[in-house]
Amino acid sequence: MSGPQPAGADREGGALTHFDTAGRAAMVDVSAKAETVREATARGRIVMQPETLALIAAGRAGKGDVLGVARLAGIMAAKRTADLIPLCHPLPLSSVSLDLDLAAPDAVEIAATVRTAGRTGVEMEAMTAVTVAALTIYDMVKAADRGMRIEAVRLVRKSGGKSGLFEAP
Repeated sequence: MSGPQPAGADREGGALTHFDTAGRAAMVDVSAKAETVREATARGRIVMQPETLALIAAGRAGKGDVLGVARLAGIMAAKRTADLIPLCHPLPLSSVSLDLDLAAPDAVEIAATVRTAGRTGVEMEAMTAVTVAALTIYDMVKAADRGMRIEAVRLVRKSGGKSGLFEAP
């Protein structure tokens, strides 16, 4: 008895899909894709009371170095994206960088850039890094401000692979 075919090109031979020939969710087979250097940058922000931002900037948060811990959490999350997002490929990342900027009067701006040489992109890893960094900031200062909001997590740039360069407007 033969089972369903692996996910990959759709029934018409076009775009990749997360469904096998029986219509069930499956991880896309990317083995036929060329290995290229792939890079993605995502951005987001966590909005808070100006007093909470001042607490972070002054290093007076009760749980320690908020930005240092958030940076580390984002990097670690990027490396574990396949464990968090169903059907996401585990990738050997060659670099992950996180920038946390206190320039806004009431927000920490977060940018993550992730890079690999592989058969599939790192967009999910970059967005996961931003999201987990923001959640870490929330966790570390929630006693001072439970009304914080995580906003505008989005892909702003990606390069490599068959689809080439994408830059958000």
